[in-house]
Amino acid sequence: MKNVKLEFNLPVSILKEGDTFIAFTPALDLSTCGDTFEEAKKRFSEIVNIFFEELVKKGTLEDVLLDLGWKKFQSRWNPPVVVSQESQSITVTV
Repeated sequence: MKNVKLEFNLPVSILKEGDTFIAFTPALDLSTCGDTFEEAKKRFSEIVNIFFEELVKKGTLEDVLLDLGWKKFQSRWNPPVVVSQESQSITVTV
């Protein structure tokens, strides 16, 4: 299998739920967790690598990235741009 080298900036949010740290990227709709901030970051890096390895292995890299809103410019893939990330006060009546 031919090696594919991809370089891009990937937006990642790390949230804390109880004692667990959650790492999430909307650009891949992918998340993982860890007991510490550092562990969540490490696992996130690992899962992103596995994600791309599997896409290349299955020959679905382009289809999946396009479905996720990525754009290809020349030979470089660019994830969707996060234009805002904020906390918003919401009231829901049920």
